[in-house]
Amino acid sequence: MKSLRKKKVLSLIGALVFVFLFLQRGSISSFARDRYEDLQLFAQVLNLVQQYYVEEVPTKKLIYGGIKGMLKELDPHTNFLPPEVFKEFRSETRGEFGGLGIEITIKKGVLTIISPIEDAPAWKAGLKAGDKIVAINGESTKGMTLEEASQKMKGKSGTKVTLSIYRDGFDKPKDFVIKRGVVKLKSVKATDLGDGYLYVRLTGFMAKTNRELERVLEKHEKKYKAIKGLIIDLRRNPGGLLDQAVKISDMFLDKGIIVSTKGRKEKQKDVRKARKPGSRLGFPIIVLIDEYSASASEILAGALQDNKRALIMGKRSFGKGSVQSIIKLNDGSALKLTVARYYTPSGRSIQAEGIQPDVEVDSLDPKVFAKAKKHRRVRREKDMRGHLLGEKE
Repeated sequence: MKSLRKKKVLSLIGALVFVFLFLQRGSISSFARDRYEDLQLFAQVLNLVQQYYVEEVPTKKLIYGGIKGMLKELDPHTNFLPPEVFKEFRSETRGEFGGLGIEITIKKGVLTIISPIEDAPAWKAGLKAGDKIVAINGESTKGMTLEEASQKMKGKSGTKVTLSIYRDGFDKPKDFVIKRGVVKLKSVKATDLGDGYLYVRLTGFMAKTNRELERVLEKHEKKYKAIKGLIIDLRRNPGGLLDQAVKISDMFLDKGIIVSTKGRKEKQKDVRKARKPGSRLGFPIIVLIDEYSASASEILAGALQDNKRALIMGKRSFGKGSVQSIIKLNDGSALKLTVARYYTPSGRSIQAEGIQPDVEVDSLDPKVFAKAKKHRRVRREKDMRGHLLGEKE
């Protein structure tokens, strides 16, 4: 069986070599010749490992390892997803998955937490945005890809994982033992501020976030007849699905560009524009961002800022302005490939730049902010029994 598999792989490589040799008979470019030579080198190494390595190694393991090694030469958001990882990735975008509930990135070569998801195991354990994960279960994270680290942190609900965390103020890394759980994402959290004013916190951009937000807005409009003012809190929101950022931006715009993406070639440019039907206009919007607002959060903030629809407050955002496409492969695995950059309506690149707020504000004490946004019932003249009716009553 193993011999047959080996023959199939060598046959495949042989076929590729044949194609390039065939092309060489015609007018082949130097680029194609270079690629052929590189493939020939890869085939040679693979063949030597299979014949002479001290132990027998599954061919697929070698192929997967070669792919991962190739992608490490690119940006940290480009990754190979083996079948089991791809399956988990798809469950995450649907809004429910098992694990710790943190969004991670690689910052200056170090695995760093962008944001812990509220009410998830990592959040309850005390992990914070900006924490550096230096080891997972005692294994150093140096050199790990994002997908490899994510895979190691996931596991059966109820089992534990130890993360070694370095944080500003720590003399040395501190171990956090966290119990894994099923993370159910509630991406929209709302607080009625009274008198038609509404506070909405978006924790992520999942498959149904726009519908959840629509329901919240409709409920508020039904209660107060109209929205007088809206606060959209995107702080510590690591992003999510591009189409959700576009749909939510479109809720508050009736015209203009929302976002554009530009790939390596001119024909790969894509422009998303607002449509008038269903737009909610005529009330002020404040958007809160911080240094951990990333990706889809930055698209929403940039669209509302450039179209003069909202005032952006807080700190300069994270600056994750690249587009990834998920390409499913024949064996159930997938390639997550960076294919383009995001640009705001005015043409600003988000990548490594972020969104600069209109009003810069230092981080607020979460407890003070939570206390401030709690709606307190205030008795007014109209609440008094037998009050003199106003002209609009």
